[in-house]
Amino acid sequence: WKEEWWTVCREKKLILRADCHYRYFLYSLIFKAWRAYICQQQEKRNKNYVAKSHANKQRVLWTWQRWLIYVDVRRTKRGMQSVALAFRERRCLRVSWAVWRRRCYQNHSGRKMNVLALQHWAQSLQFRAWLQWQELYLHSQNEKQKETRAVTHHQHWQLKTCMEAWLGYLNLQRAKRRQNELAREHHQDRVVQQCFSDWRLSWECRRRMHAHQKRIEKLAAKIVLWRVFARWKHCILCI
Repeated sequence: WKEEWWTVCREKKLILRADCHYRYFLYSLIFKAWRAYICQQQEKRNKNYVAKSHANKQRVLWTWQRWLIYVDVRRTKRGMQSVALAFRERRCLRVSWAVWRRRCYQNHSGRKMNVLALQHWAQSLQFRAWLQWQELYLHSQNEKQKETRAVTHHQHWQLKTCMEAWLGYLNLQRAKRRQNELAREHHQDRVVQQCFSDWRLSWECRRRMHAHQKRIEKLAAKIVLWRVFARWKHCILCI
């Protein structure tokens, strides 16, 4: 009976050790899976951050290229406008000079007053052309100033929009990072609490097993004493 009892106790100890080893193995697998999941989530967040940064850079580059094209087109238009104005001025002066020469040639044999009148008319025409050219020049200068102010305003608006979008993105990233930290802390607390509760249950189970083993040992000692007493009593009765 004692050998059987020791065999049962040894089997119980081996079962407890196997159960503890199995639990430790399960906890190790769960921890490895959780760590791999955390690494995967962090890698995904890094990839999302790189993709968003690349998209913002591409958007800014696209805006800058369109703005350069717009400036180049405006410069080309201004150059063509300047050439057209110069050609118009030369044409007006050429026509006026041809008319003046033709009338001067026709009235060359006329009176001196007609020559003076023609000279006065040519001067007034030149003055008028000068006034028109001056007006067109002032108008072109005003248009250039308006275009410069428009381009500056557009640049400021683009910079303001990009800055607001960047600030919004930073706030969103900070909020996400804070939520992830809170979730990680909550998960760590929960894991620690679970491990502590499991360790407490295991300790309670071991304490109960030790108490049960002590009670069994006391009961075995009583049984041995009872058997010894019974044999002694039997021996006394036989004598």
